[in-house]
Amino acid sequence: MSTKRNLSSLWSPRPLRIRSLAGQVLLLQLAVVAVVLLAGAAVSVHQSTVGFRDLQGQRMIAVAENVASTPVVRELLSAPSAGTVLAPEVDRAVNLSGATLAEIVTADGTVLVSSDPTRLGAAAELGASDVASGRAWSGDVVVDGRRAIAGHVPILSPAGSVLAIVAVSDDYPSLWDLLSSAGARLLLYLGIGAGLGLLGSWLLSRRIKTHTRGLEIAEIANLADHREALLHNIREGVVAVNTEGVITVLNDSAQELLDLTADAVGRRVDDVDLEPAVRQYLLSGDDSGDVVLSTASRVLALSRRTATSRGQRIGTVTTMRDSTELASLQSQLSSHKSVTDTLRAQTHEFANQLHTISGLTQLGDYDAVTDFVGTLTRRRAEISDAVTQRISDPAVAALLIAKTSLAAETGVTLVLEPDSRLRALDPELATDVITVLGNLVDNAVDVSQGGRDARISVRITDSDGITVEVADSGPGVPDSLREEIFARGVTSKPDTPGGRGVGLALVRLVSAQHGGSATVSDAPVTGGALFTVHIPRSKDG
Repeated sequence: MSTKRNLSSLWSPRPLRIRSLAGQVLLLQLAVVAVVLLAGAAVSVHQSTVGFRDLQGQRMIAVAENVASTPVVRELLSAPSAGTVLAPEVDRAVNLSGATLAEIVTADGTVLVSSDPTRLGAAAELGASDVASGRAWSGDVVVDGRRAIAGHVPILSPAGSVLAIVAVSDDYPSLWDLLSSAGARLLLYLGIGAGLGLLGSWLLSRRIKTHTRGLEIAEIANLADHREALLHNIREGVVAVNTEGVITVLNDSAQELLDLTADAVGRRVDDVDLEPAVRQYLLSGDDSGDVVLSTASRVLALSRRTATSRGQRIGTVTTMRDSTELASLQSQLSSHKSVTDTLRAQTHEFANQLHTISGLTQLGDYDAVTDFVGTLTRRRAEISDAVTQRISDPAVAALLIAKTSLAAETGVTLVLEPDSRLRALDPELATDVITVLGNLVDNAVDVSQGGRDARISVRITDSDGITVEVADSGPGVPDSLREEIFARGVTSKPDTPGGRGVGLALVRLVSAQHGGSATVSDAPVTGGALFTVHIPRSKDG
């Protein structure tokens, strides 16, 4: 963890000291708990208010009806001293009901009798009451600036007209009174909720601090930015696959090498358009050294490692490099080595022949010398004529002559089929044909030498594009390896029949670059493997 912090400090200035992530989460959780508690209190206050309104509204109407139905009130309502005579009635209503105010109001809205003497003769606050229509009403009113719940009951004449109105009201309790009215149980629940919220917030902050390795927000952001910068700007391709076969990381180089887009991240390897050999390699779980795989356009060198976290396997990480140019150079070096071996073989052969001529000369058998030299000249001419009469391209013809001599030294007979024909090629195409032919012949020599009647048959035709067929007398290639043998290469010669590192991968790559194909089947005559490569000619070729 200290390494990560040191990396962050090297890549960017040290950020200003801010409150820790765990502290911020704790404050946020406390704020959430406070909001929840306030919301609970608000709901409780609202419920208490609604309950107070419903209960006290009905109670105020009942008190008002009791006053309105009192005989003395109806008898003395029109008396000159009604405000004094009826005062005991409204006071008694207040005392018995616990109301804040009780009044008798005239039909025109003037206070006639009141439990508050200062309001006599004042205009009554009837609010939205429809008691003037002769019906009882309860609802909210504002009395001397205070919000109250009131009950209004009319005093009716025998004819049904409104003579006066009995108004009884009770002020709404304060916020504390409403909370207190909910009882000690509500306060207990709120206290328990606050305590649990505080404890949970503290535990969550500690857990976050543990899982973030003690890193703060700025440090985490810097690490993420540096990871993206490093991952997507390195030359090697990087592909991470989790244990479920889902691609979790795919940097820019890997996208280019595998011909994928960024939307491949989050998809299963089986659902992505990949070469079968590459797909199989990515889904393999074991560590591997450098492995060479061939795609339609590249030769890739891959290496896979198992990724673990806290001792548990979480997937694999595969790195890859484009080894197409390296493989081409390797093929060229192999060709040069082949030519060198051919020259060495010819030098050895000529040395033996010169020794023979020298011995015959010392013996004085000049007729034998003449016959021997003629035989050698005729044999060399036969090999050259057999190739040059059918192969018009000098570079390809020279390669076949050299390979024939080299194969003969290892005890393998190389034969150019009589129906072979090849016109002169442009230098670029000739180079590709030499790459294909050289690798196929070298592969055939490797698997045929040491066998009984070791033989290689080469056929080159140029009727519908260029077709190169190389058959050997080796053990052949099993059906299960016939596709893999062109795709998978290794740094050393494998034990599988026909394997020659990146040689066959290059054969497939060259043919694919020209829009052609490379296949392997059973050889009907030699009994080994028959490799067939088709390279279409361009329109101008």
